[in-house]
Amino acid sequence: MKHLGFHLIRLNGLLFIALMMCTLSSCAQKKNSTKNTMDTESQIRVLAEGTEIATLGNGCFWCTEAVFQQLKGVLKVTSGYSGGHVKNPTYEQVCEKNTGHAEAIEIVYDPKVISYDELLEVFWQTHDPTTLNRQGNDVGPQYRSVVFYHNEQQKEKAEHYKTELDKSGAFAKPIVTAVEPFKNFYPAEDYHQNYYKLNGKAPYCYYVIKPKMEKFEKAFKHKLKE
Repeated sequence: MKHLGFHLIRLNGLLFIALMMCTLSSCAQKKNSTKNTMDTESQIRVLAEGTEIATLGNGCFWCTEAVFQQLKGVLKVTSGYSGGHVKNPTYEQVCEKNTGHAEAIEIVYDPKVISYDELLEVFWQTHDPTTLNRQGNDVGPQYRSVVFYHNEQQKEKAEHYKTELDKSGAFAKPIVTAVEPFKNFYPAEDYHQNYYKLNGKAPYCYYVIKPKMEKFEKAFKHKLKE
């Protein structure tokens, strides 16, 4: 297996990104009854040949979607809900904290351009994986840190890197990121999709997501789309 290659020397500095992430207020500020009723269990999944899927939860999906959309090799990012027992949940249901779902993103990517290892690198360096059910002011099981693996290779990589990061002392506290088998993904309401791109001047985007994006873009400049 490829060496971790996480540039741990700069990881402590990058942890500041996680502290900027959703710290002013929860992304749960806007409510809308319009629901995207298409879920991955009922959709016919048509992916371009040679692409793969990663499903990750690391806090407010407004923030995480904006980050992963910038990476070369990432073809599509969808914000949604994953890991719970309620089929096709609404945002309001997930906010009640009893659906079992996490706010998550589904990433369709080209592994010839960006590897799963690199996605995990960005995942762990752009949130705080040591806080249980919390990212900044966003509190609840829907904001938990979690990797939903689609195959054994993804599981092995996620568990390996989690173990190695803990051993390295990269974080002051133990990593609490869950590594769970993928079982479902339900796209969030339409107004959640491409949120930062469409609402960049909104207060939450301007004061929370924008500073985080600037730090992310500086740290991962070589991995960004032109």
